Parts: sequence; C-alpha cells; structure tokens
Amino acid sequence: MTETTDTESGQHPDFRAPRFVGRRDETAALDALLEEPAVVLLDGEAGIGKTRLLREFLAARAERGYRALVGACPELRVPYTLGAVVDAVRDGVGSVAGLGLSRLGGALRPLFPEWADDLPPAPEPLEDATAARHRLFRALAEVLGRLDMAVLVLEDVHWADEATLEFLLFLVSRRPQPVSLVLTYRREEVPADSLLPRLSSRLPADARLVRLTLQPFDVGETAALVSSMLGDEHVSTEFAAFLHARTEGVPLAVEESVRLMRDRADLVRRDGGWARRRLDRIEVPPTIRDAVLERVGRLGPDTRTVLYALSVLSEPADPATAMAVSGLPDDRFAEVSAEALGSGLLRENRPGQWSFPHALASHAVYEAVPAGERRALHLRAGRVLERWPLPPVEKLARHFRLAGEAEAACRYTEQAADLCAQSGDVTTSALLLHSLVTTVALPAEELVRMVTKIQFQALPGADPYTRVVASLRAALDGTLTPRQRAGVFFQTGRVLMVAGEIESGRREILAAVPDLAPQSPEAARARLLLALPLGSARPAAEHLRWLREEPPVAPSAPRQDRLRQTSERAFALLSLGEEAGWDAARQIPDVVTGPGEAAVVALGHTNVGEEAMRWGRYEEAAARLARSLALAERHQLLDYLDSIESSRAHLDWFTGAWAGLADRMARLTDDDVGVRLKDRCEAALVTGLLLSASGDRHRAGERLRFAGRDDQQRIEAAAALARLRLRDGDVEEALGLTEEPARITVTGGIWLRATEVAPVRAEALIAAGRLDEAADLVATFVRAVDGKDAPAPRASAVLCRALLAEARGRLDDASTLFAEAATAWRALPRPYDAALARERRARCLLAAGRAEAGLDLLAEVARELAELGARADADRVTGSLRRRGRPEGLPRGRGRPGYGDRLSPRELEVARLLADGRTNRQIAEALTVSAQTVASQVRSAMRKLRVTSRTALAIRLVETGLVGSPPDPPTDDR
Repeated sequence: MTETTDTESGQHPDFRAPRFVGRRDETAALDALLEEPAVVLLDGEAGIGKTRLLREFLAARAERGYRALVGACPELRVPYTLGAVVDAVRDGVGSVAGLGLSRLGGALRPLFPEWADDLPPAPEPLEDATAARHRLFRALAEVLGRLDMAVLVLEDVHWADEATLEFLLFLVSRRPQPVSLVLTYRREEVPADSLLPRLSSRLPADARLVRLTLQPFDVGETAALVSSMLGDEHVSTEFAAFLHARTEGVPLAVEESVRLMRDRADLVRRDGGWARRRLDRIEVPPTIRDAVLERVGRLGPDTRTVLYALSVLSEPADPATAMAVSGLPDDRFAEVSAEALGSGLLRENRPGQWSFPHALASHAVYEAVPAGERRALHLRAGRVLERWPLPPVEKLARHFRLAGEAEAACRYTEQAADLCAQSGDVTTSALLLHSLVTTVALPAEELVRMVTKIQFQALPGADPYTRVVASLRAALDGTLTPRQRAGVFFQTGRVLMVAGEIESGRREILAAVPDLAPQSPEAARARLLLALPLGSARPAAEHLRWLREEPPVAPSAPRQDRLRQTSERAFALLSLGEEAGWDAARQIPDVVTGPGEAAVVALGHTNVGEEAMRWGRYEEAAARLARSLALAERHQLLDYLDSIESSRAHLDWFTGAWAGLADRMARLTDDDVGVRLKDRCEAALVTGLLLSASGDRHRAGERLRFAGRDDQQRIEAAAALARLRLRDGDVEEALGLTEEPARITVTGGIWLRATEVAPVRAEALIAAGRLDEAADLVATFVRAVDGKDAPAPRASAVLCRALLAEARGRLDDASTLFAEAATAWRALPRPYDAALARERRARCLLAAGRAEAGLDLLAEVARELAELGARADADRVTGSLRRRGRPEGLPRGRGRPGYGDRLSPRELEVARLLADGRTNRQIAEALTVSAQTVASQVRSAMRKLRVTSRTALAIRLVETGLVGSPPDPPTDDR
C-alpha cells in the first residue's frame, strides 16, 4: 500500500464548507413552535452549532416568506444599551417612513439617529429613568409590531446588557406578543445576577416556551460532517472515532481540526483515494482557539492583517470598511482577502458583508494581534467610522479608547454616556466613563471632569475605585498648574473616602484645599468631606471649623452640584450632633429631573437615614430610607439597593424586627465580588449582633471583626465585640477594644457615636476597678447629650448612670435608672436594649432583697427575649430563674401574663384594625397610643404568626379565623 501526502502528490482534497448535519429534531421543534408567537431558549456550549442551526432554519423559512430580525450580543467590557436589538432592527429595516409610528417613536432618536427625518419629534424628557426606559421599550415594541417580521433572534444573550434583557421581559409580557423570540446562550456563562432566568420563570400563563439544548455530535454525525468537507468521500469509523474523542463531538472543533489537518498536509492519498495520515501521527489542538491560531499563523502577513482588521471591528463589515481599517492598498487587499475567505476563517454573510464564522474565532484572532498593531487598527477604525453620515458614537468611544486617542475618546465617550443616561441606562453610562478614565491617559482637567461625572454607586463590583485612583495619581506625574494639581488631589481624596480609605483621602484633600478655586463646588465639598467625623480621632471642634469655612456654591452652579452640597452639609452637621443638620436635611428634595440628580438625592436620604438612626429618630430613619429606595427603584439605580438594604436591616435590628433578618443579610455578607465593602460590613455587623444574641459567639466575633473594617461600622462593631468579651470575663480585651472608640466619641466630642460604646466602656472600667475613670467618662457623656433631642444617646447616657450607681452600691437609684433607661429604649423602640435594661433592674431588685419583684421581672424579661429571638440571653435569664426555684417562664403574683406564640389582646386589637385597612397612624389615633407603639405591636404580631408583610398578616388573621375577610389589602404604612 502506498501513501503520499497531498503536498507530495500535488493533489488536494475536494475541500468544502461543511454541510448542515443532524439537528433534525431541533429543526422540527422550531418549525412547529414558531407557527405562533413563542419564546425559544436555545442553550449550548461554544461551537456546538446554535448559530448554524438558526441560519439553516431561517434560510429555509425565508423561502416561504418568513422574515426575521437577527442580532448578536458582543462580548464587550462595556456593552451598548440595547445594542443587539438596535443592530437587529437596523439591519432588517431600511426605513421607518411608511410605518405610521405614533408620537412614541420620537423616543427612538437616541438609538437610531439615522432615522431622524422619519421619526416623530423627540418627546419631553422624563425625570423618572424607569418611565423613560418604559417609553423607549414601548416605542421599540411598536416598531416590531408594525413590521412584517415573525421572529426576533438574539444570539449570545449571556453577554446581553441589562437593558436588553429588560426589553425582552417587556416584550414577552405584552399581549398579543409582537414577535417570536429565539435566544441563544451558554448556560455556564450566564451571570448569577442576570435577568435571563426570569424569561422562563415569569412568563405569562398563556406564553409558549420551549428550551432546546444542543448536544455534541455522536461518532456517526462526526463522520458525516467530515465527509461533507471532503467531497463526500467515505470517512472510516476509526478516524471519525479518533476525531470525536479529541473534539468531544463539538462541531466547530471538528471543522477547525479538519481544516488544520488539510493545512498541515495531515490528509494523505491512499490506494487512489483520500485517506488520513496514521492516527498516531496526528495532533489535534486542545481548544478551538488553538486550532484557529495555528491556522492563522500559516497565512501570509497581509492576509493576517485583513483578519486582524475584522477582529478589531468585532462585527460584520463591508469590504471597503475592512480595507480602510487594514491599511492595505486596493490591489493587495483584493488578493489577500480572497485568500482569507478561501481559508474558511472569514465568510460572506450576505453580498458585501464579511465576518468570522464564529465569535470564538474572532476573539482568538483579536487576542493574537500585537498590542501596537491593535492600537493602530482601532485608530483607523475610529477614523473610518467618523466619516459615516451618522457616526455611531458608542463604537467610536470604544475604538478611540482602545487606540489611546484621548481627545476623541473623551468626546465620544461623553456623548455615548449621555445617550445611555437619556435612555435610562445609568449603569452603562457609568461603565463607559469608568473604562475611559482607567484605560486612557487623559489630560488632568479632562480626567477630573470625567471622574466627577462617574456615578460610582451605579457601578457593579466590590471595588470600582482602585483603578480610578491609580489613573488620578498617574496624572500628577505630568506638568500641572497648582489649580490643576489641586483638582486631581481633590478627586483622588474624594474617591478614596468613598472607598472607605478615610485617612488617605483626607491627606489628598488637605493637599488640595489651598489651591482650589474659591466659591467652586470643589472648595465647598473639600471642606464638607474634612468636616465628617470619620477616621482617626480628632476633636469635634476641628471638624466644625471645616464646616464653618465651607464657602457657598455660586448660584450659577449646576443644580446637581447645589443638591450635592445641601445633602453633604446635612450629613456633616448631623454626624457632628448639630441640630442645624435637620434644617439642612429638610432642604433635600424628593422631586428630581433625572438619574444624575436622583443619585445625589437618594444618597443624601440614605446618609440622613443612617444619622437619624444614630440620633434615635427611627421613624425619620425609616422615612428617609423609604424615600431613597423609591428614587433608586424609579431611576434604576440598582447598585444603590445594597446600601439601602443594609441600612434598613440595621434599623430593623434596633427596632426588633428580626424575623428573616439573618437570611436577608446572608446575600450581602457572602458576596465578596458584587457587594461593596461598606455594605458588606454593615450587613456583617447586623449578622454579628444577631449571632451574639443567639449565642453563637465564635461566628459573631468573626462577623463583628469583619464589620470593623469599615469606618462607619467600626465603633459599633468594637462595642459589640467588647460586650462579648465582658460576658466571657475578659475585661482587659474589652478595655482594649473600647479605648480608642471612647476617645473618639466621648472625649473627642463626637458624642452621637458614643451610644453603643459608652455603656460597654463604662462597664469594662467598672469591672477593672477603675471606678473614677468610669465616673469621668459617664459625666462627660451625660454633659454632651444634655438638652439634645437625640433619644438614643440620651437613653444610653441614662444606662451609663445606672451602671455607675450599681457599681457604687446605690441599688435603689440604680433600679430606678435602669427602669428609666428601659422606658427610654422602649419608646424608640429598641426592645432588645429595653429588655436588657430591665434584666439589670431585676438583678438590682434581687440584690436589694426584693426577690418577688425581681423574679417576676426576670420572668417577663425571659419571655420578651425569647419572643425577640435572643435565645442566649433568654437562656441566661431562665437559668437564673431556675437556680432561684422559679418555674421557667411563669411569673408569680403580679406581672404581665405570657402569650407565647399567641397574640396578646392588644396585639390582636391592633391586628384587627390593620386588617380593616387602617394605617399605623389611624390605629394609633383609635387606641390613643403612639404610632411607634403600634409599629412595635404589628412587628410582634408578624413574628408570632411567622409572616413578613402586613398584607400576609391580614391574610393569616383571616385564615385562622381571628378576623373576617378584609375589604382591601392594608397599605404598607409603618
């Protein structure tokens, strides 16, 4: 038997593009499904043949007049808003002139500037980002509904931007559904927080849904595919099995391997026919990428340049655009592009449009382009697209950014970011700006201006700050004027402080202050940031001095800058315990004119809400957080939601709404990639406090130590850790943990933050026998809060006085003061702290010989703690009762009756009024009690009946027969 290679014989196999093989069942399923509007989710790994299946199916249907729009989601670090949908519509629709669109069509102008002459006038801007996006979706749906299109196909939706996925959810919810949807994706690449799974889980009941998952070829199908590429010659089972094993039956891997074997001359002539070289002499690359790159490496340099140009464009392109980007002369481009098409590495989708046959090939080639050549290609691409009649700003932003062309990158990125914001896509707007400032060396003033526009809270990921800071610091290496340098210093410091690096940020801002322009927003913000009592200990007077130096912002300043200064001034004043902060807080509006202002105001309300918690104004805190949440949801500020949720959880801890709290915090504490450090720390603090109350001290300590990494939570976390150490008898550790926090808060005059740490510090000093130091601490704290309308610090000060009186042996005074503290805590309400104060009072009564009263009070406290969920504390009190011979949990003589999981008479009365549809305020008026008392009783009823909302409570009451059917669901007015 003789064997020669094709090179040796001068012959080549009859090499063809592979025929469509297999997939009969899937094709039949698509054929049946798409007779009426349906949703098809087509899943499969890279190279499995999803695109080929759809192309063959649509081509066959097109012969019968079946029209489709086809788009693909590119793998871009910064996706384009609705990019795949826009591309599909643009490619499939020449003009909208004859569609008779309603006035809604004007909303499409930012996405389709080339249709400006045919679209209705632009509608009035909407302040609500959700409403703006909904209007845009309705306009797009109207276009789809008026086109004679049967199906919208979007490929690679695992890479889709959020706006695209929301639009798809919007489409499938409409009745009738305007078009069928066919979506391809790779299950393993769908992000955990993607909206894609909701397409199947939240479809209307009458929607038609099918999931198709493409499987690899078997050996027979592999043989058929190879044979179709080799002139339909027979392929041995041995060779097909070899290829199947090496490629795992993935069609694209099979195709690339056969092409590579041909290029290598691994195909041989045997006994007058084509055969394959001995199998043990064939090496098959481990990945499609490796096979593609080996084939590219065998081409000439000019042919590779054509491939490089198409990979840089990252989308199908016409030959004229490809030639301009490649930089090759006409005659040479014609010659080598023919070679590229002949190699199978490029294909002609339709006349005059070239692309790679698969995204994997495009990515592999792009990664292989040398860095310098890649930048040059991006620059040429940008220059070519700039000459289009309607330049695509989002693509120009990408090309000039990757080319490192600062001026053009700035101009087009800002335009693209503004268009995204107009469409309600705040996240993509922030991503565009972030990518610009972190990848392009911008002039200092442009860099500062772009950083100022970034809405960091809208950026995904745990750390959107570090790379921005690096870019700002790199700008300082250039030749700058003092004012330019000050601008860079200020922005660096601001970003560092937002990131939680307080002291580093302060140093940068201090360096900026002397040279910032007077009356500028930066000069005012610098002083406001320095006024915040964060970081290392400084006297309150120093922070107040910066606040007094704050210059007013000029009336001509943009409204967003004025809003920011109002919000930050309120935050600084409240942080320093200044009553004037409440006047400033009342100037923060709820009405805003767009996502930018919404972001400033939402953050302002959140900050005021957090400070209201420290003051002990819990109704104010709840109201502020509710307003912030409403703004964040209305304007799609999705990355604000974690901050709001962690703050609401903190408030729920204080007010005793512990049901489900640990589960709510688990997501925030466990996600070390997508949740910012500040929010993770606050969630860890709440989790640590819950674990401490339940008796899991080891895990509580871990969570509380983590919480201390954030400056805002550091003092409260240290106090909670010290409380654990005192219960363990480790007085020295408790003293060490509270020394600096007490110096910052009590001694330094930042009394508002002393609420949690002052009692623990006093107790530790007392336990160490340092009674005089404890007395000095308590006296300083009491003087600081005297006359202040700050319920939480004032209750804490009473508790400190009670601890001191107990330590001095004045048991009657201590008992009275503990009772006063419990009343103050309960009024907030802070039921856990109230119960612990009552426990201390009971022990004073026992020590004073009033055993009956003390034991009755302990029994009440045990029930309160158990109902709250503080198992460890309840067990401790119950143990004391047992040791003194009192039956567990049952007071004797006077004392409030226990109801266990049953509603008390007052709770039942409140619940019945709630089921009647009344708000907390209306119930309070009817029962002549405070709204806070009603809120506490509603929460208690919800805990006992194991529900998490007022509506669910009303339903449970009806189900259990406690009330009749409510006329309407109660409002969530707390």
